[in-house]
Amino acid sequence: MSLLKKINVFRRKVTKMLTSSIGKKNKPNKPFDSNTNIKRILVSRPNHRLGNQLLVTPLLQELETLFPESKIDLFVKGGVSHEIFKNYSQVDQIISLPKKHFKELGSYLKAWFNLKRKKYDLAINVVKGSSSGRISIKTAKSTFKLYGDEIENNMPSNNDINHIAKQPVYNLRAELERLGMEIPKKKVPSLNLKLSKIELAKGKSDLEKIYNNNLKTVSLFTYATGDKCYSKEWWDVFYKDLKSNLPDVNFVEILPVENISQLNFSIPSYYSKEIRDIAGIIANTSVFIGADSGMMHLATSSGTATLGLFSVTNPTTYEPYGKMNKGINTLEVSNLEIIEMVKTILNSNL
Repeated sequence: MSLLKKINVFRRKVTKMLTSSIGKKNKPNKPFDSNTNIKRILVSRPNHRLGNQLLVTPLLQELETLFPESKIDLFVKGGVSHEIFKNYSQVDQIISLPKKHFKELGSYLKAWFNLKRKKYDLAINVVKGSSSGRISIKTAKSTFKLYGDEIENNMPSNNDINHIAKQPVYNLRAELERLGMEIPKKKVPSLNLKLSKIELAKGKSDLEKIYNNNLKTVSLFTYATGDKCYSKEWWDVFYKDLKSNLPDVNFVEILPVENISQLNFSIPSYYSKEIRDIAGIIANTSVFIGADSGMMHLATSSGTATLGLFSVTNPTTYEPYGKMNKGINTLEVSNLEIIEMVKTILNSNL
């Protein structure tokens, strides 16, 4: 590990320790009154990873439903947010921290200044363990503030609270109910990139350039970061099992930005650096299979049935949900059992 990485690891540990109590000693939000009007909302998720930002989309949909006349600002990190949220009409300003603080100190300080100069009716930290998230809510000028801890005194009756995308929605609902607002009891929205008809049509055209037949297509993503990435040997065996049990199905590999294939580019593939183009082609496949990754969450947000493969991370926290989506612990589930899940999806009316 380089010296800079060691410094960053140490910095994160110290920052988390110092910020963990932010918001906990504040006075509770005062209940809504007849003059309460939520028009300006801040949502803070300063993390640059694709998956972590896609996991914010259920909260945004919830806010759009509860406060349809509001405008939402996002406090994020990196540049991918503009593509992810471009079709969220209520998203107004995206305040973005640079990915590398030390190398872009001017841009880093400017983002915090922009955050400070605006006024909000409601400010929400999406993930309670985020140090920068907690600091941003403390810094923001807002009538009502949610730091991410409010749910602890009002737990839902199911296990959904453990999912990283559902937790902020339940947290919001619990606090709003405490403040006197009636919240409809319904399922938490699924991840949604809000692909347009034009983007879906382009995805269909891109897929037809690879396979121009009437067979259903299964998209595979064989890459992932760190220990989440399954070996080439694992994918070789799994793909052979897929092919032998699903002879009348097209298979296409969605390649990562690194242009790496755990199948050694042995099957037709698709490569793009544009996340909405990638989501568009995945949306035109019948099933997506891939390890826990940003691409898995992108597939879920495209609306395609998604089977996420888990071996080191917790499916309860990160698994794709909604429709026929499922997180699969491959240490406990065989290849043939996964293939049966694929067959069930292919034989459905999706």
